Amino acid sequence: MSDRLRAVIFDWRGTLVLTPTFTGWIEEALRRIGRDVGLAAEVRTRLDLERMDAPGVDADAALHRETYYEVFRVAGLDQELADSLYAVEGDPAFNPFAVDVEPTLRKLHADGVRIGVLSDIHFDIRPAFGDLPVDSFVLSFEHGVVKPDPAIFRLALRELDTTPDETLMVGDRATHDGAGVQVGMPTLLVPPLRDVHDARLHLVTNLVVPEA
Repeated sequence: MSDRLRAVIFDWRGTLVLTPTFTGWIEEALRRIGRDVGLAAEVRTRLDLERMDAPGVDADAALHRETYYEVFRVAGLDQELADSLYAVEGDPAFNPFAVDVEPTLRKLHADGVRIGVLSDIHFDIRPAFGDLPVDSFVLSFEHGVVKPDPAIFRLALRELDTTPDETLMVGDRATHDGAGVQVGMPTLLVPPLRDVHDARLHLVTNLVVPEA
């Protein structure tokens, strides 16, 4: 392990797991209730996607639910479809891990590196990790704060009991994850995950666990 880096904090969606596309999300919701997935494009045009992604919506689980259901109501969606859409949006199984997540986390852990997950999310993602070695989860809805607010990065550091200069922040969005630099954290931005077979996390181990 590097003399300087003792911990890594990972973003979740787009970094460790595949973020569903809006169309894919709607198609899955339609599929689960036995409806024609060909309707997805029409449903998408009726949804106010910008409002659903408004800043701060992930800071509170109740606010997230209220915001989404209001968008569904304005779009004229029936209750069954609205419920299916919201169930899919909060289903960790619909956010598959990249193939290199498990070996990366296990390699870091084996080398004594502390591992944190920091996510703007409205539901508990801990069960999705199973027995993967993660020391700390900081989830926005549990703390009422979202990235890029420096406060959430400080929370993650406190959970790991590490200092900013010895903790690497890894994410896929400069606007959100890149804000780790504001609290003094070295930050690595990887390309947003587009396919679970994309391998990008060797960039992390190359920095933190250099070969002897």
